[in-house]
Amino acid sequence: MKRIYLFCALGMSTSLVAKKMQDVADKHSLPVEVKAFPDNKIDVIVEEFHPDIILLGPQVKFKFEETASKYEPKGIPVAVIDLEDYGKVDGERILKRAIKILKEKAVKEDV
Repeated sequence: MKRIYLFCALGMSTSLVAKKMQDVADKHSLPVEVKAFPDNKIDVIVEEFHPDIILLGPQVKFKFEETASKYEPKGIPVAVIDLEDYGKVDGERILKRAIKILKEKAVKEDV
């Protein structure tokens, strides 16, 4: 099971995005767990649950460099959710992008 964890300022709107993503994953029987958390819990959540990818909400994109430099060397990709997809709560597009990033990571590891 792949863990896709979303982080944003308060976790409110991102919880809705995470639910839409999980609904799409469930509909297609994808072994994925999608959850949302407030950004001030990144370190605690990553340490405890070891997500496969970290997605940052657009409102905390300023944390991308710091988060990526901390977790990408540990093998956890970090990306910012597209503002338009986030605004539309397009769980399918966001999930597809996350899966694409995870597949690219797997290819790099196999090389």
